[in-house]
Amino acid sequence: MENKHLITFQIAAKTLNFTQTAKMLNYAQSSVTAQMKSLEAELGTPLFERLGKRLILTEAGCKFQLYADKMIRLNEEAKMAVGGDEELSGTLTIGAQESQCTYRLPPILMEFKKTYPNVKVIFKPAHSDEIARKQLLEGLLDIAFIMDTVKPGDALKIESLIQENIKLVVAPDHPLLARPEVCPKDLEQETFLLTETGCSYRTLLEDNLRSAKVYPLNKYEFGSIEAIKQCVIAGLGIAVLPEMAIESDIRSGKMKELAWLNTSTPVFTQIAWHKDKLMTPPLQAFIRLTHETFKAFT
Repeated sequence: MENKHLITFQIAAKTLNFTQTAKMLNYAQSSVTAQMKSLEAELGTPLFERLGKRLILTEAGCKFQLYADKMIRLNEEAKMAVGGDEELSGTLTIGAQESQCTYRLPPILMEFKKTYPNVKVIFKPAHSDEIARKQLLEGLLDIAFIMDTVKPGDALKIESLIQENIKLVVAPDHPLLARPEVCPKDLEQETFLLTETGCSYRTLLEDNLRSAKVYPLNKYEFGSIEAIKQCVIAGLGIAVLPEMAIESDIRSGKMKELAWLNTSTPVFTQIAWHKDKLMTPPLQAFIRLTHETFKAFT
């Protein structure tokens, strides 16, 4: 099974357009068609079918897409493992939450790109720890940053980097700020501005409320921490967010922290990868740089 056929399939599966695939790879369209026919003949099943003018993946094509991605990545890792450091190339696919991408990863990436300028870094959003773990197990991510309590990793290698301070924040004029301590019952009638389901600090809040048999009815869900922050500042509700995302807003007085009685299990930012992952020099360097950088946050 030729690697160039796998790469062509990978792009065609994403674009669902042989003409666009040919342009992206600088091939003639007939070459893309011939490669796909060769791959289908080798596998003994169609990977694409046409419905009118639309090109779609068959069920077999959908299944094969995952394996093609893995084989391409393994081929890149093998080249990096046996090649010289000076000419390392390939792709490092990283899953991370918005807060990590914005507030923690930039210095790591700057240093990494200086050392390995030919390694392409791809970020994939990991809005929940469950999604990140699943993508690591499926080989869709090389490494992921997750924010969670300490749990067994099973097939994953998970290392804690730093304990996160999770804060309950409101607009500066919120009446609950007058209370010396805020317990779950005080929050029953409040409007909550929440991250997506599966986010660790949302789960932490919901578990905290549920243990006190408090079930707020007013909830709004957002896909962006920055959107939540602006809504808090505007006085639209309460949010639970990691300190790293809101410390400057608290310092400037745009929002304030409630004296929340939080009895939940501590949450840590962790770095994770599959235990069977080939530890290429760039991957090892990224993990090492991550540990060094997070020491500066403690």
